Amino acid sequence: MFGYIERFSAVLVAAGFPPMPARVFVALLVTDAGRLTAAELAGVLRVSPAAVSGGVRYLTQLGLVHKERVPGSRRDYYRMPDDVWSGMFRLRDQVLLRWAELIREGIELAGPGSPAGARLAEHALFFDFVSAEMPEVLKRWAEYQAARPA
Repeated sequence: MFGYIERFSAVLVAAGFPPMPARVFVALLVTDAGRLTAAELAGVLRVSPAAVSGGVRYLTQLGLVHKERVPGSRRDYYRMPDDVWSGMFRLRDQVLLRWAELIREGIELAGPGSPAGARLAEHALFFDFVSAEMPEVLKRWAEYQAARPA
């Protein structure tokens, strides 16, 4: 399983995830229990608990991991929310919106009538299109999930 975690997390890193949060994310994704303590994550990932702490903190801030306590236990457990992928796409949509804002700033700086301004305007249109479509895609996903047999 360790090799799989490393391969999957490498793909996430290539997509812009920091390395340790990517590894923690994949470890939580593949665990049968659905949740792990920091010590268990450290063991699975073969790293120190301190390294896990930073990864968990990053993922928690993004809403991709939740901390919980099991009744009767003193340990904190980390788990992914059930809708983690749609949450990830919502985060990606926020990034696209920020990119679109920066591109529009570039259009003004380059000049709307310049070749660079025209090229940037085409990029802005793409981001506008994807951002406008994302809510409908996520809505259709929720409908698809609801219609599936249990």
